[in-house]
Amino acid sequence: MVTCLIFGTASAQSITFLRIGTGSTAGTYYPIGTLIASVISNPPGSRPCEAGGSCGVPGLIATAQTTHGSVSNIHGVANGSFDTALAQSDMVAAAYKGQGIFHKNDPVTSIRVIANLYPEDIHLVVRKGANIKSVSDLKGKRVSIDVPGSGTRENAQQILKAYGLSIKDIDAVTADPDKAVTLMLTDSLDAFFFVAGYPVTAVSELADAGKIELLPIEGEVAEKFLSEHPYYSDSEIPADTYRDLGSVPTLAVTTQWIVNADMPEELVYEMTRALWNPENRHLLDRGHEKGKLIVPETALKGVSTPIHPGAERYYREIGVLTD
Repeated sequence: MVTCLIFGTASAQSITFLRIGTGSTAGTYYPIGTLIASVISNPPGSRPCEAGGSCGVPGLIATAQTTHGSVSNIHGVANGSFDTALAQSDMVAAAYKGQGIFHKNDPVTSIRVIANLYPEDIHLVVRKGANIKSVSDLKGKRVSIDVPGSGTRENAQQILKAYGLSIKDIDAVTADPDKAVTLMLTDSLDAFFFVAGYPVTAVSELADAGKIELLPIEGEVAEKFLSEHPYYSDSEIPADTYRDLGSVPTLAVTTQWIVNADMPEELVYEMTRALWNPENRHLLDRGHEKGKLIVPETALKGVSTPIHPGAERYYREIGVLTD
């Protein structure tokens, strides 16, 4: 729930505290969430935007919070644990429609989208020496599919199913990315799934230690999977993204910035305007590799869940939304 305080001074200004649900510190959501928080924040006493100061929302102080990931973030936005959050596009759509992992519950119709942000690539990380050359080789291996509440867990199960495998066919390990790194470093894990925008800290650490390879997801099975799952797309993790690893074909979803429908229209409008303020462009470009891909031209790409009225108003003003 957004918290507002008003200080009784001659230049009284209300302060709004806003929590952004992200993910593990080993992934991409947390640094991107922290970056967005810095872009949209503008605490009282900050220098004016035109004077080289903050170009965020006046009086807003946003902070990023670590979470288990997309599923937890969606529930958190719906129940008020977070004011806003990052989540995978496929998980957002499934929640709104009451499908997939959300099929046992009522549709989460209170979520709204502020913006599509950047692609998230499926990293299928395998330990060198584990003799894993294809997804099918994961059978009988110690594999982490992340923790309950993460989008990665749902994606991992979908991909395993595409290759004729289920949780019962692997020695499934429940571990978040930080724990997965520790297990890989001690040869206590053979592989793990991680859906995140590259470069990912967890994968970089293991690559620097010379412990891993990235398994490609391509070919006929991947093509059939894409035709059945429209929220995925072909992708490639470029060579040298991680030390001594070549380019790897894989699949990707996208990250969306979500909020509850109850958040005031004016606040969401100002947050959206701050995100796309040209004066904040350098923060996005320099803050993270994926920040360079956060651009207004793709703000609504692949968005099937309703856009928040505040964001919609801004997109109509700048001509991104015309119909």
